[in-house]
Formats: sequence, structure tokens, C-alpha cells
Amino acid sequence: MKVGIPKEIKNNENRVGMTPAGVAELTRRGHEVSVQHTAGEGSGFSDDDYVKAGARILPSIEAVYRECDMIVKVKEPIEPEYELVREGQLLFTYFHFACEKELTEAMLKSKAVCLAYETVQLPNGSLPLLQPMSEVAGRMATLNGAYYLQKTKGGKGKLISGVPGVSPAKVLVLGGGVVGEAAALMAAGLGADVTIADISLPRLRQLDIETPANVHTLYSSEHNIRQMLPTVDIVIGSVLVPGDKTPHLITREMLKLMEPGTVLVDVAIDQGGCFETSRPTTHSEPVYTEEGIVHYCVANIPGAVPNTSTLALTNATLRYAIALADKGWQQACKDDPALAKGLNIVEGKVTYKAVADVFGLPYEKII
Repeated sequence: MKVGIPKEIKNNENRVGMTPAGVAELTRRGHEVSVQHTAGEGSGFSDDDYVKAGARILPSIEAVYRECDMIVKVKEPIEPEYELVREGQLLFTYFHFACEKELTEAMLKSKAVCLAYETVQLPNGSLPLLQPMSEVAGRMATLNGAYYLQKTKGGKGKLISGVPGVSPAKVLVLGGGVVGEAAALMAAGLGADVTIADISLPRLRQLDIETPANVHTLYSSEHNIRQMLPTVDIVIGSVLVPGDKTPHLITREMLKLMEPGTVLVDVAIDQGGCFETSRPTTHSEPVYTEEGIVHYCVANIPGAVPNTSTLALTNATLRYAIALADKGWQQACKDDPALAKGLNIVEGKVTYKAVADVFGLPYEKII
């Protein structure tokens, strides 16, 4: 199969769809891999690294889309790419369709096959292709929350760890999944007083056993969240409903319960956000203030550490990319029900029910 790795063009997105090591695995199996010129530079991989792995270098993004059957990316195509996507072409990347109507319409129109990393789901409910970026995003959420807690950045002027004789900052993490646990462990490691809230009692029991003594668990309800907000310094929103929009757990009215300079970090912004007042931001303009509350809502948090992120992502996606290249998407998805759940749009049809429901579109089961 002809596999293409284009350069990411979303704002400050320095990750790349595959490492040279991943390319070497595909070329060893007889597949032809084309990488756009300088696609890997932001992650620390040169064109020469890819050539040594067996890839050929193409001069432009147009050439990659034109010549390749499968496109392996990190982020969803954005508007300049829409017209490059061809009918029947397989796109393997993060899409987050449920909060992107324009993207959904463009991919339906293209009649491409859109296989989304974020909805590939194992029988135990875990999301193997979302997990590595969730681990990065959770850790980064805490680090960024601590940074913007500085007075010079609009925050309260607190040090997350405190110092002897001065209490540490209080961090509330909404959602006890992969992102939430990573955020809580990072905050705990920095010495913060951490509370992690979730609606699953079994998950809260597990977290209570596995996390350090400065991490507390709380059943997530509007009442309990309201009770916490007047005293917290950082709130990290990490709730995920696979393939669907995220519920707003903090409304605009609830912002008034918090002290000015409190920092909200919305890791779920790709899926619509945990906070009513959230709107996507970028690494070049990461924060804004609403009702005196600092909002950090960068839609590609792991893009700030692209070397780590690209290595972690390829570790997770490679086995699936190999299966797709070896067998084609239809057979690969028939053989692996977890991979089949990644099919969101196929040749002009919505094949993931949550996406169909969000936009009131017909849903069609393919496999």
C-alpha cells in the first residue's frame, strides 16, 4: 500500500504522524511510504532519518495526498486540506467529529474513509490510541495550570507546591480516566492538595488505593463541585464521552463561586469542553479570562512536546497502521472489532452513532 505522512499545518502542531522507526516497519513489509519534506523536523526527525528508514520524500502536502492510498496524521484535516482528500482514500488520525460540523460535512463530501484514533476501543472499554496522548495531556495540564497560577500570568500568585509553613495549591480534577489520573499524579508529585472527582465508584475506589496520600477522591455531582469551587486554585477538566460531546460540568454562573485568578484547564476542548465558557485556544494564544477566571483551552496540548508525543503515539498506532496497510481497511476492521469502532465516516456515510446523533444525520453500520 502507498502510505503518506503529510506535515501537520494546524497552529503550532509540531508532531508528525509516524516516526522513522514506524516507517521502517512498513517499508520492511513491502509498503511504499512517502513523507512530506520537513514533516518530522518539529519532532526532531530529519528527512534523512526517514530516507534511511526507507521512505521517499515528497515536496508538498498536495503530492502526499495525491499519490497515497492511506494518510497517517496526528490532527484532523483543516480547511486547506479538505479539497486534497480523495474519494476512497483512508485517513487514519484524530478527528473529534462531534464538535466539528464543518469537518464532518467536508469528509462526508470527500467520500473518504475516516478512521479516528479516538474511537478505536478495546473490549474492556479502554481507548488505546487516545491513551498515550491523554497521558501527555494530563501531565501537561497540571504543568500549565501551575504556570498560569502565577500572578504575572493572571493567576492568584500561588506556588503549586507551597513551601514550608505555607499551604500548597488546591487542585480539582474532573474525571478519573487516563487524563485525570495523569493530571492528579503530576499535581500530587508537585506537592499540591489534589481532589479527583468521578461518577464511577469502582474507579474512585481504584484511585483511592493507587494514588498518593495527598490525592483525595470525590463523587462527582453538581452539588459537590459547587462546594469545592470557592477553595480551589486549579480545575482540570478531563471528562470524556468517546466520540460524543463533553458535558459542561461548570457553567458560567458557577465561575462566580471561584476566586479571581483561579485557573481552568480544559483538556476536553477537542470534544466541546468541560466548561460552558470554554472555547478553543492555541499555543500562540493559550489563555483568556472570563469572569476573572483564567481559561487554558489549547486543543492540541501534546503538540508542545512533539518529540515525546510522536514517539508515544507511534508506539500505539503502529500495529493498527500495519494491519490497515497489510490487509486494507475492510479486512483489517473485520478482523479486529476494536479497530472497526474507529470507523466514523465511510464513503459519504456516518458510521459512528454518536456523531450521527450530534448532527441529526443518518447512521449506517458498516461492519
